Amino acid sequence: MHILISNDDGYTAPGLEVLAASLSKFADVTVFAPEVNHSGASNSLTLNRPLMVKEAANGFVYVNGTPSDCVHVALTGVLKQRPDLVVSGINNGANMGDDTLYSGTVAAATEAYLFGIPAIAFSLTGRAWFGLDQAAEIAVQIVKQQIAQPIQAPVLLNVNIPSLAGGQIKGTKVTRLGKRHPSQPVMAAQTPYGEPVYWIGPAGEAVDASEGTDFAAIADGYVSITPLRLDLTHYDQLPSLSAWAQSL
Repeated sequence: MHILISNDDGYTAPGLEVLAASLSKFADVTVFAPEVNHSGASNSLTLNRPLMVKEAANGFVYVNGTPSDCVHVALTGVLKQRPDLVVSGINNGANMGDDTLYSGTVAAATEAYLFGIPAIAFSLTGRAWFGLDQAAEIAVQIVKQQIAQPIQAPVLLNVNIPSLAGGQIKGTKVTRLGKRHPSQPVMAAQTPYGEPVYWIGPAGEAVDASEGTDFAAIADGYVSITPLRLDLTHYDQLPSLSAWAQSL
């Protein structure tokens, strides 16, 4: 079993190190990760400059690009063999609901999915790496389950693990994505030269955290596993849009 691992927190992130060490106990692991943090990069590819690929002392490969760049370069230009599975994470912070549209963690897995390779994104909901070892154990269980009983392709799973003390996680739930309110307003500031700058505001609170959502599962102390797909077509609007467009 050959597993390609990436993330969006960068190749020195604790979540990546723990995940790679855990999976390497039973699989051949290759790491391609961003040189620096690219949280919120979504599925962006770097098209305005060449990408550099370097190897760190621990054997991790890092790329001066986005999470999608890392997986794309690995699959199309560097790896001699196609991996059996691509795993992204473990991310520092949750990726639930609308977050998945912005998440570089999910984007790395999505890039593999676009190439027809099963992919799983792992995120730890807390921001201080609390519960990371436990999260790695859960990630190992899920990966082993996929190896033992492969889900029918295509496979793109978004997994969120609550930051709880050992033994407090109640189990696993398969969920749908919840929804958030719009994010908070940008925060205005100034450079030392008096020029206005703006920081993107915090994410909004959950507006749909009802039973069955990833938000609800995490709030109740469960690991959330959400299957994702990429077809953005609004099928319900096709008939009305066709009628609307007839006069064009």
